[in-house]
Amino acid sequence: MALIVHKYGGTSMGSTDRIKNVAARVAKWHDAGHQVVVVPSAMSGETNRLIALAKEIMAQPDPRELDMIASTGEQVSVGLLAMALLARGKDAVSYTGWQVGIKTDSAFTKARIQSIDDTRVRNDLAAGKIVIITGFQGMDEQGNISTLGRGGSDTSAVAIAAALKADECLIYTDVDGVYTTDPRVVDEARRLSKITFEEMLELASLGSKVLQTRSVEFAGNYRVPTRVLSSLTDPLMPLEEEANSGTLISFEEESNMEQAVISGIAFHRDEAKITVLGVPDKPGVAYHILGPVSDANIEVDMIIQNVSVEGKTDFTFTVSRNDYQRALAVLEANKERLGFTRLLGDAKVSKVSAVGVGMRSHVGVASKMFQTLADEGINIMMISTSEIKISVLIDEKYMELAVRALHKAFDLEKA
Repeated sequence: MALIVHKYGGTSMGSTDRIKNVAARVAKWHDAGHQVVVVPSAMSGETNRLIALAKEIMAQPDPRELDMIASTGEQVSVGLLAMALLARGKDAVSYTGWQVGIKTDSAFTKARIQSIDDTRVRNDLAAGKIVIITGFQGMDEQGNISTLGRGGSDTSAVAIAAALKADECLIYTDVDGVYTTDPRVVDEARRLSKITFEEMLELASLGSKVLQTRSVEFAGNYRVPTRVLSSLTDPLMPLEEEANSGTLISFEEESNMEQAVISGIAFHRDEAKITVLGVPDKPGVAYHILGPVSDANIEVDMIIQNVSVEGKTDFTFTVSRNDYQRALAVLEANKERLGFTRLLGDAKVSKVSAVGVGMRSHVGVASKMFQTLADEGINIMMISTSEIKISVLIDEKYMELAVRALHKAFDLEKA
């Protein structure tokens, strides 16, 4: 008998018929003798509907009240799923995040989990119950409901699996695993049977929508074996077949890991580039520019500082396109203190990245990537690297061409 956490996305919970299918799948695992905890998302489109309602009342919704509203979608899901299981004769019970002691900080709309009290859940599991817990939410120290940001149900599921020391966390979604790149962009994209936590973390942070970045961080930090698999398969398919399907996110030291130099090509469409021209080149220049941006809760990605010329330098960085105008406004408001001459911006750029642990032991990856882009006539605006990743910023109109060319250049269509 194993303790298994199931997570189901909004598409999987998108209708009462799909919820019944989820119940059939969960019941199958429970009938096989496993202890099962389920973390479902809100029904597809529900969170967007709730946020839209809030914005009809208040153009910039109060974050605390927005969390109060947005959290209700998952509460509906857990109740419906518990009823679907009860209708099948299974002993199931649903809880909100705060009822089972998921404590977070007070950063409304993007809170972080601080602790989970597993007592109530363990008691129910020991009594043979299937436990269903809302994803995406918790409660801060003042008793306010908080949400974890988009994709937060992934983080909830992995965090609960870590707290319970679950044998595996199964992330059911509308795709059947992690691919070498988006199959909608490259027809030859191939599903990976395994991928390392490091590679998955890079792919998630670089634009892959399969898992939320924080969920992968949790899985890696607490060594929770995590599998991405499809909820659109027959819910009554043989358990052994299902348990070995999808993509297992595991640890590099395992001897049977795929050892390709590059595991995947990731991309992010919604990038924007800002250049601060003629800023005084003195100690602390990066802090003085990026400090106010950070204080405005705007995340910065790629950064370049040019060589100083006559005591002046240019400083370039990227932000999410959604934060572009806000970042420009923050810098303009601080122009006198920063002392720059002017700002340049480009909201039509995209980031393309090659990811793979094989980079550690293979040379020439960067040169091959740059040569491939040059052969396609694609200009590189910015470059950033890590031990297992190379990212480039390019004009957004060349993004799909770049992804297809790099996927082919690194033979990712081949098993």
